[in-house]
Amino acid sequence: MTVTQGGAPAQRPPASGTPAIAQVAYHDGEFVPLAQALLPVTTQALQYGTGVFEGIRAYAQDDGGLAVFRAHDHYRRLLRSCRTLRIDPGRTVEELCALTAELLRRIGTHEDTYIRPLAYKRALLPGQKPGVGLTGVSDALSVNAFRMGSYTDPAGIRCTISSWRRPSSDALPVRAKVTGGYVNNALAVDEARAAGCDDAILLNSRGQVAEASTSNVFAVVGGRLVTPPVTADLLEGITRDTAVTLAADLLDTPTDFRDLGRDELAGADEVFLTGTGSEIVPVTELAGRPVADGVPGPLTTALMGAYRNVVRGAEPRYGHWLHPVTA
Repeated sequence: MTVTQGGAPAQRPPASGTPAIAQVAYHDGEFVPLAQALLPVTTQALQYGTGVFEGIRAYAQDDGGLAVFRAHDHYRRLLRSCRTLRIDPGRTVEELCALTAELLRRIGTHEDTYIRPLAYKRALLPGQKPGVGLTGVSDALSVNAFRMGSYTDPAGIRCTISSWRRPSSDALPVRAKVTGGYVNNALAVDEARAAGCDDAILLNSRGQVAEASTSNVFAVVGGRLVTPPVTADLLEGITRDTAVTLAADLLDTPTDFRDLGRDELAGADEVFLTGTGSEIVPVTELAGRPVADGVPGPLTTALMGAYRNVVRGAEPRYGHWLHPVTA
């Protein structure tokens, strides 16, 4: 791995263009060509948003192998989401990890790959009345994957504060990754892009910072790392947990979990986002104003370097987070 003068690994340029979707998928209980992984227009999840999903990354390792990052944690969260919508995917965490590894082997990839498991309500069972519901409907599981490297700009992104509020947990199970709930995120991103920004930060119903469109939010305030608590109506990100752990273990920086207001965020020394897709990305402009000096801060930069080392297998103490895909 190339290392810069500042000690952090050199940045890979962000990927561009449409991700290359693998031509093999898991669907209807078997591995099939992607073209056969189709659903009818009558699918309940398509009509009512009654599906749950995960986004998981597999990373090319420094030793030439491929490993899925925190696969068990992702699948534990998927099964929790499934229970919320009464979906039975028919698989345990271990079986889902094994299924994913087998899918990657069949794809034959050794490159950075994004995995998308989707568990959903499919069709009314015989004798059931039509309409929206969670019982009397069959369940299904599909998993597909596509090649995807880092796509965010390591030099920083521009965020707006969305006019859309994050739904409260008494309106929607915000700690589950429910497909229908992501219309809120899509509206926020659409608004942000119309304003010339890369992403949106959503406030909750109390006017406190909740999360970005698909990421958790961190700030450095007075030398301390701050992120909103789970009671701020956010999804508990696995990359959020990774950042908290690495900051404490490797950078001797504990994290305060407390409410974060819009003004405090705007005045922070550093702001960054964490997510499986976005990884760790600095926010250098917020609502039309630079964050501090308008460049990635030292703690954000150090965390980005630590994260890259961990996901590539260069930090043996975190080897338990890597699920190898053996040939």
